[in-house]
Amino acid sequence: MTRREILRAGLRRLALLLAAIVAGTAVASLAAGAITGAPLARALSVGFYAIGSFALVGGFFIGNRGPARGRGSAATSLPGQRKLRWARPEEQAEAITTSALFVTVGLVLVVIGLAIDSRFQIV
Repeated sequence: MTRREILRAGLRRLALLLAAIVAGTAVASLAAGAITGAPLARALSVGFYAIGSFALVGGFFIGNRGPARGRGSAATSLPGQRKLRWARPEEQAEAITTSALFVTVGLVLVVIGLAIDSRFQIV
């Protein structure tokens, strides 16, 4: 596969992921809005804000994980002893890419919430 094909495949997967998250958030927000009696636009915007903020915070913490990882199970270590190892380069790269994915999804959801929110006029 060429780089262009790999990039297109990745963007297609990202678009599908975003579409699924947006649809799921919209359904859950509408259900919560119907239960609480909130207006449609307000329920959607709050739902997108909440899930987007959660994704942003999650991406921040995943990205700030240090290079040390636990070794073995925590149940076998004695109190006061910590078994640590250095993360492999693949693990560090995975942490960065996962963080970038969470931050991207979070930003998209917050922007969608801002666009739906009737309290703010974008254009």
